[in-house]
Amino acid sequence: MELMDLEGKVQDETRQGEAFNPFINDPNEYKKHFYIESYGCAMNFADSEVVASILQQNGFGATKNLEEADLILVNTCSIREKAEQTIRKRLTEFRKCKEKKSGLLVGVLGCMAERLKSKLLEEEKLVDLVVGPDAYRSLPILIEEAETGQKAVNVLLSRDETYSDIAPIRLDSNGVSAFVSIMRGCNNMCSFCVVPFTRGRERSRDANSILAESVDLFNRGYKEITLLGQNVDSYYWRDELNQHCVTFAELLEKIAMISPLLRVRFSTSHPKDITDEVLYTIAKHKNICNYIHLPVQSGNNRVLQLMNRTYTREWYMAKINRIREIIPDCGISTDIIAGFCTETEEDHQQTLEIMQYSKYDYGYMYFYSERPGTLASKRFEDDVPEEVKKRRLTEIVDLQYQLSLRSNQNDVGKTFKILIDGESKKDADFWKGRNDQNKVAVFKKGKHHLQIGDYVFVKINSCTKGTLLGEFVNISE
Repeated sequence: MELMDLEGKVQDETRQGEAFNPFINDPNEYKKHFYIESYGCAMNFADSEVVASILQQNGFGATKNLEEADLILVNTCSIREKAEQTIRKRLTEFRKCKEKKSGLLVGVLGCMAERLKSKLLEEEKLVDLVVGPDAYRSLPILIEEAETGQKAVNVLLSRDETYSDIAPIRLDSNGVSAFVSIMRGCNNMCSFCVVPFTRGRERSRDANSILAESVDLFNRGYKEITLLGQNVDSYYWRDELNQHCVTFAELLEKIAMISPLLRVRFSTSHPKDITDEVLYTIAKHKNICNYIHLPVQSGNNRVLQLMNRTYTREWYMAKINRIREIIPDCGISTDIIAGFCTETEEDHQQTLEIMQYSKYDYGYMYFYSERPGTLASKRFEDDVPEEVKKRRLTEIVDLQYQLSLRSNQNDVGKTFKILIDGESKKDADFWKGRNDQNKVAVFKKGKHHLQIGDYVFVKINSCTKGTLLGEFVNISE
């Protein structure tokens, strides 16, 4: 997987409250402990927080110490072959832990669990329990089964599970930013994607529970939430009596109105579903960040049709125009796949052209990895040689680096409101945070009495392709 090299999150009258830390517990409170690792998309990390809540309610405390764990869980991703290889290697390492500690259980959660259940349990004997994304409520029972020596499995998909009544436990939280899941599954059936098969059909979470969770986070000192879904723009919830419905634009506005001090982000948007209503809602509220992740995948119409993306390059470019028209300073990022089935050099050049047109701030770029069970694996031959895929990916990455650098250079001399979310990874004398457009900014701490969770204004003096470099300026709004 190739990603842009981003390091990356301003001053008001409030101070960051102390967030709940699940790893600071009375050592006698829990007789058993679980250790969890998450891979892949933000949804997996959000799911791990749901799992942590379920386990804690059933007597398991969270631990970051592998040797202390009685239960090791890996929340997995199947989106690319490399991700599965990484997870398999990790499971092999955990098997060695089992040899050293009697009674230790190892389990696989998430998308890979759904796709490779029998292989992981029987053929490779790497795990004791396998739990799909819709079966986390059954974890306590499955653990009991595994403790007797049985192989415990539940990978059944659900048409209504949203975990809306479970309050997630924020793992590895900085106390500033949090994920809030608003829907699960996907109906789009992109031919390259396993998500509809591993996470099931689309269903939206109760809007009242989303609002309640967001209010609770803000009351506990969080300053930023990201609304999550495979396709947030298709969010649509109706109450039990079918008398009231909530669209994504309406939900976005409800969350924004909690407080002007709560920043709101969302991910991910499908180009076919993001509406003018959503764009106008973003433009209307200062605390909804001017940033949209809009995956294009390819710039060629024939390839887009094979991918079942349900839009053309012309339609996508018109959507980019509409975003720029309604939200002139909107940051836009994307996903791109190089070397999809039958892709020609001309097709590839059209992808580079649409990147130039869209002027993405950054992107997530990969070469095509055929996933068993997807529509593409059944219908098309993976006929682009790997060396060609890698060369095209390199050209895409190189172009995106140029676009990112150009975008950041355009910000030099400007002043942005930044939410401090930690220290710079490269230098502890610098704070880091993100601006409205989701760009990472770093600035020297100096003698200013600032802390994580503060809003500050930062003037940008220079940049790299991935980071804005600036200085604190004392501005009152």
